[in-house]
Amino acid sequence: MYLITVEGGDGSGKGEAVRILANLAKKFAFPNVHVTHEPRRHSELGKLALRAVSKGDHSPLEEAGLFAADRVDHSHTWIRPRLLNGDLVISDRNIHSSLIYQGVVGELGLEQVAKMNAAAMIPDLVIWIDCDPAKAMKRITSGTLRMAGSNKQEYFETTEIQTKIRAGFKSILSGELETPAPFNKTKIVGPILNEGGLDELERNLSEALRSFFNKKTEPLNVDLDQVDRHLLQRLTAGVQTQQRLPGAPAKHSSLLEDWLEGISPADWMKKAEDDWEEKSARKADVPSRPIAHASWSILGTLSLTDTTDVPSLHRQLGPVRTVTKRHTQRMVKWLEQERWLHRQQNHVPFAEAQMFKLRNTYLGYGRLCLAMWPFRTALASWRRSEPDGDWADALPAILHSSQKTRPSPAIRKATTHVIERLKLISSGHANCPVPQNESELIIWWSMRPPK
Repeated sequence: MYLITVEGGDGSGKGEAVRILANLAKKFAFPNVHVTHEPRRHSELGKLALRAVSKGDHSPLEEAGLFAADRVDHSHTWIRPRLLNGDLVISDRNIHSSLIYQGVVGELGLEQVAKMNAAAMIPDLVIWIDCDPAKAMKRITSGTLRMAGSNKQEYFETTEIQTKIRAGFKSILSGELETPAPFNKTKIVGPILNEGGLDELERNLSEALRSFFNKKTEPLNVDLDQVDRHLLQRLTAGVQTQQRLPGAPAKHSSLLEDWLEGISPADWMKKAEDDWEEKSARKADVPSRPIAHASWSILGTLSLTDTTDVPSLHRQLGPVRTVTKRHTQRMVKWLEQERWLHRQQNHVPFAEAQMFKLRNTYLGYGRLCLAMWPFRTALASWRRSEPDGDWADALPAILHSSQKTRPSPAIRKATTHVIERLKLISSGHANCPVPQNESELIIWWSMRPPK
């Protein structure tokens, strides 16, 4: 979902920072964490770029062209598919290296380099690793950053050029020079000085990651709902697999159809609200309303998950519906106490983790949380403004169906996303088609299916 790049001069310790970041990122709810680098050493385009800087016989324009070709190919054949999966990609160098090495040091200009890379992925976060050039060159020449037997030498690996490179990173990443579009959208963290021990570096990197993820920043290269739908597709495939028995149809749909159990989504909203013990929730330090982010995330995920433990549940939330592991534990404990979940026996030998399952009486609400996720914030706002309102009126009010004005672009987009989600998990009523537009969605929201 996010592309994080690590930038800095040669010998600054970017590789070490990438390894530390990859280990730290595994604590968060990404399906996978991938590490890569630019230019690529195992692609023909990347080899051409590496050859150009090792010999130093190409012009800055030729160098920039080779790096851009490798970067655009890398972006669309390797990075973007992983971002769409909800994965985290951490890259040792990316566009900002080209801006510095060819744009500033090579005097090609930032605008020219940015235009050549305009089709590449935009880093969501750049972590700038800084180091004194003299110390960096000492690392390089001492062999600590080179594999044994490597003769790799690049023409810019001199203290003089590295001093220019450091100044270039400072001017761009500190904001002294304006980064050209579209790469001006990137969030910058740093400089993180890497002249001390690894413990200090790890602390700084951990703080940078946590701060970035806690803000739930919108990804720059992929659509949030598309990412989440991809993860839901995996969960629904798991539900279908649970129902496959010898001789049964390949896609047995009892778990993916009729989950509304003959009542309307609006009625499910009322039931959940009536059954949610607000005082008990406040005392347990969990959301006081069932429509909160954490409530919808956990109940929704459990509705498509068989018996699970807290660590597995936390991973299944994914980066869009993510909740901290500690809060997930609190929620699960309280939901079991309030009989929304029931505990199940763990049949794995020597396993200590407690196993839980969503009770069938709340399966419909859990599925509804997933289906209506794009409208969660709007529904919560409606409830705050209409504390005694009928839930049947909520969606029409949000869509402004009674007015002549069209819904806002954000609401129209949310409507499209809800319809796409319902295509994955069904309308919830047996033999009832998925709504295809705003009008049909309003009917689906407030009416029970015909008997």
